[in-house]
Amino acid sequence: MFKNALVYRITQWEQPELAALDEKLAAHRFTECGASQAESVGFLEPRGEKRGPMVELVGGQMMLRLVVETKAVPSSAVKNRLESELDKIEADTGRRPKGKRAKEMKEQIVHELLPRAFSKRSSTNIWIDAKEKLLIIDAGSTKKADRIVTLLVEILGGGIALRLLQTESSPSTAMSQWLKTKEAPAGFSVDRECELKQPDSEKSLVRYARHNLDIDEVGQHIEQGKIPTQLAMTWDNRVSFVLTEAMTLKKIKLLDVVLEGPAAQDAGFDTDVAIATGELRQLIPDLINALDGEQALA
Repeated sequence: MFKNALVYRITQWEQPELAALDEKLAAHRFTECGASQAESVGFLEPRGEKRGPMVELVGGQMMLRLVVETKAVPSSAVKNRLESELDKIEADTGRRPKGKRAKEMKEQIVHELLPRAFSKRSSTNIWIDAKEKLLIIDAGSTKKADRIVTLLVEILGGGIALRLLQTESSPSTAMSQWLKTKEAPAGFSVDRECELKQPDSEKSLVRYARHNLDIDEVGQHIEQGKIPTQLAMTWDNRVSFVLTEAMTLKKIKLLDVVLEGPAAQDAGFDTDVAIATGELRQLIPDLINALDGEQALA
């Protein structure tokens, strides 16, 4: 259900009735790209059933699904076509278009080739925990997630205010401490994957994969100024993930003890949502505590 998780704090929300929220999202329903359209963004039914609700409520947790379709023309095709047309104009007039004129020609070529371009579609799960005032986006980068947040704020008419969850200790600072002391925070264990980066112009990088991190060498890299940017961890022997410097949880994986439990025996959307949100609703507060708590709102 969630491969990644970027967590936002809901600082304000005039929460509408479920039917009203459904109606707002339905007004921004996803439609396929038109012939000369480079991108289309909209919402679809989270359950995947046509003409179903745009918001699914499972155990008090709201689930949304955003779909993005893009069409891209290969840059080599645009470049070759543009060079050919520029050569022809130069041969006919003795002058080769440059600057604004060349840019306009390039844009026209892209527009003409778009109908023949292949489309690529992706979907993103969005989870709203209204009780805990959290919004979680299945995105691996803040750039992608921030775009979704901006869209939600626009759709909901400014009735919702969000900010990326911020903790008293930054993930990089905390990860440095855990690796130097070889001691994970309570409830967590450090796994076998780590990335450390030098924060200077050279940005030298050291990456460990499938490697024991309980070694002096890792601490020495930190002493030399390298900062952990990613660290693989496991919570309560139930969920494994990679924590990043941007407070993103990547490569989320529910472990066998969860997937083989009684709650997982019934397959289906509701079960998947209940299990995923049930585990993450416990993991996220524990992670916040491991990072010395959430920063107070200004």
